[in-house]
Amino acid sequence: VHVVESGGGLVQPGGSLRLSCAASGFTFSSYTMSWFRQAPGKEREFVASITNTGGSTNYADPLKGRFTISRDNAKNTVYLQMNSLKPEDTAVYYCFAKFIGLGLGNNYWGQGTQVTVSS
Repeated sequence: VHVVESGGGLVQPGGSLRLSCAASGFTFSSYTMSWFRQAPGKEREFVASITNTGGSTNYADPLKGRFTISRDNAKNTVYLQMNSLKPEDTAVYYCFAKFIGLGLGNNYWGQGTQVTVSS
């Protein structure tokens, strides 16, 4: 099983980044996918989630309107488009796969990708 984030980096305030999370080794369409983030010295916090079909999304209230989550089940990939980035968005961003199929299943975390918003 692999859950691999990419697309992080250094961006200036007001800029944009698109994170990707590529999954393999499990049935992607049986998983709700989410993004979390963890800033230095802070707890990991929820950013956004998307249902297995992509039909419904949910966002942390402060991020609504700036961040957009999407997925491509044909590519086993979930994305996070981040616009109008602020220094307080600086964090390690993690992808999380939550099993929602029938029976038992495991959940998976990626290793994270660093996003730094700074001038």
